[in-house]
Amino acid sequence: MAVSVPASRLDLPRLFGFITAYGRFTRFCLSSIAWLFRGPSIWLHWRLLAPQLLSVGVASIPVVGVTGAFIGMILALETFVQFEALGLQGTLGSIINVSVVKQIGPVLAAVMVAGRVGGALTAELGTMRVTEQLDALRAMATDPIAYLVVPRVIACAIMTPILTIYSDMLGVFGGYTFTVLLNDVPAGDYWSYSAAFVTWYEPIVGIVKAFFFGLSIGIICCYKGFSCKPGAAGVGKATTQAFVASFLSIIVINLVLAKFLNTIQPLFFPNPEGLPF
Repeated sequence: MAVSVPASRLDLPRLFGFITAYGRFTRFCLSSIAWLFRGPSIWLHWRLLAPQLLSVGVASIPVVGVTGAFIGMILALETFVQFEALGLQGTLGSIINVSVVKQIGPVLAAVMVAGRVGGALTAELGTMRVTEQLDALRAMATDPIAYLVVPRVIACAIMTPILTIYSDMLGVFGGYTFTVLLNDVPAGDYWSYSAAFVTWYEPIVGIVKAFFFGLSIGIICCYKGFSCKPGAAGVGKATTQAFVASFLSIIVINLVLAKFLNTIQPLFFPNPEGLPF
C-alpha cells in the first residue's frame, strides 16, 4: 500500500530554491567560459589581467611561502620519530617530498588563495553589486562577466599552480632543514630516496590539481559576489559562503582528480609503485 507524503514535508520551496540557484550558477559558469574564448581584445584582457595577477599571485607569495616551509618541517617532525624507531630515517625524503608535491602543497596553496584572495574577490564584487556598479556597466553596454569575472578567473587559474610550485619548493626545503640539518640524517640518503620516489609525474599531478583548484576558486567567489544580497550583511555572508564553498570544492576536486590521476599512472609507470627502477 502506497503511503502519500504531504507536500509540506517535502519542503518544495527550499527544493525549488536549490534547483534555481544551481541553474543560475551553471549559467554563470557557462557564460564565464564562453567569454574566455570570445572576450575583448588582447590588450584589454592584459590591462585588466595584470592587476589581478599581481593581487592573486605576487601578493600571496609571503603567506604561501611561510605555510609551505612550516608544513614541510611539521611533516618531517611528525614522521621522524616513527621512522627513527624503525631505523629508516634515511628514507624520510621519499615520504616527505611525495606528500608535499602531490597532495599537501597544492591543497594548502589553494586554501591560502581561497582565504586571502577569494574573500577579497567576493567582497569587492559584492560591494559593486550592492552599490549598483554592475548595473552601471550594463547600462554602458559592457558585460560585467567579461570585464570583471574573466580576468579574475584567469588570474586564479594561472597563479595558483605557480604558487603551488613555490609552496612545494619551500616545503621540500623545510623538510630538508628539519631532517638533515637538525637531526643529522645523511643528505645523500635524503636526496637519493627523494629522487627514487619523486618522478616527473608527482609534480605534474600537483600542478594539474592546482589549476582546477584555482579555476573553481575564481568562479565560485565571483559568483558569490555577483549574487550576494543587499546590504553590508549580505556582502559579509557572501564572503563567508564563498570561502566555505571554495574549500569544499578543493576537497572534492582533490578526491576526484586523485582517483583519476592514480588510475592513469600505470600508463606512464607500469610497475605498481610507479618507481623508475
